[in-house]
Amino acid sequence: MTTHQSYMHRCLELALSGSGNVAPNPMVGSVLVYNDRIIGEGYHQQYGKAHAEVNCIASVAEADRESISKSTMYVSLEPCAHYGKTPPCADLIIQHKIPHVVVGCRDPFEQVNGKGIEKLQAAGIKVEMSELEKECIDLNKRFFTFHAKQRPYIILKWAQTADGFIGASPKTPLQRRGAFADTDNRRLLISNEYSNRLVHKWRSEEAGILIGTNTALLDDPELNVRHWPGRSPVRLVVDMDMRLPSHLKIFNKEIPTVIFNSKIEKEENGLQLYRLNKDKNITRQLVKALYKLNIQSVLVEGGAKMLQSFIDEKLWDEARVITNGQMILSVDQKNNAVAAPSLKGAEKVEEIKLENDIISIFKPAAA
Repeated sequence: MTTHQSYMHRCLELALSGSGNVAPNPMVGSVLVYNDRIIGEGYHQQYGKAHAEVNCIASVAEADRESISKSTMYVSLEPCAHYGKTPPCADLIIQHKIPHVVVGCRDPFEQVNGKGIEKLQAAGIKVEMSELEKECIDLNKRFFTFHAKQRPYIILKWAQTADGFIGASPKTPLQRRGAFADTDNRRLLISNEYSNRLVHKWRSEEAGILIGTNTALLDDPELNVRHWPGRSPVRLVVDMDMRLPSHLKIFNKEIPTVIFNSKIEKEENGLQLYRLNKDKNITRQLVKALYKLNIQSVLVEGGAKMLQSFIDEKLWDEARVITNGQMILSVDQKNNAVAAPSLKGAEKVEEIKLENDIISIFKPAAA
């Protein structure tokens, strides 16, 4: 690993500290180096507050202040060149006469996208692009997808039995290692408590969580983050005919909620009714609507039909599939079972084992 790479890796480590607190802004880390010694570090800590470069420069001890104008700044994302919630970071770098800046990757946001680099170069500052561009882009894959593709980063998630089903009639027995599970009317619980905790961590990392009418009716989910510290995502529910009763947990006003329907458009008390055209492709309309609503990433936890629609339209970036390796359906139960989605054009990039659960992470296969 080169020295440049080492310092950029540190930028990435710092940037991750802002996870969950800076969206819709990107996570950014920065270090200031003089004579092979880090004299300042910083990261973007909270949306609307100081950026990484500002915090980095502010962290420099008084004894090292005179070295700022002789240092190299490493920053994981191109410094901004426009006035937003805060002043341009490119101006701050110029003001402190930092002679050399190593940039992780360009910022795809149209008000930046090369303008920060151009401003630094116009001021006589040497600007280099990092060898870790791919890693820097991947850190902010949600931000990059949102601005480059004008749609949210879409993650599909489901849990399935060892024989490939995501649901079953609760009135027939579930075979587990030759024994039978309870046959009460509770919904089929496939993943274990450790996987469930991980799912709540996933929820805390995304801007929105999406389900359909049947999932809302049958499961009455809260769609919040209960088993992991963090912010709950915006609840997104497709209910085209507005069949959902008001007593469901999604209407408890505890979390901002959007109901996509074909009848009404209005917003009040944290509940937004967003109208879609019933006669047009719902999935593609949804994706456009989420972009307009500034939802930068979405975790799709709907049923098989909704999940399959995203797969068929090739509108997904990750699929996270939890398979209970010890759970199989009985012959009777398969008569009323719901098959898991068919994941086409995918390649597995990671696998995690949590007791009897195997979590497989897929991404679209390269063309």
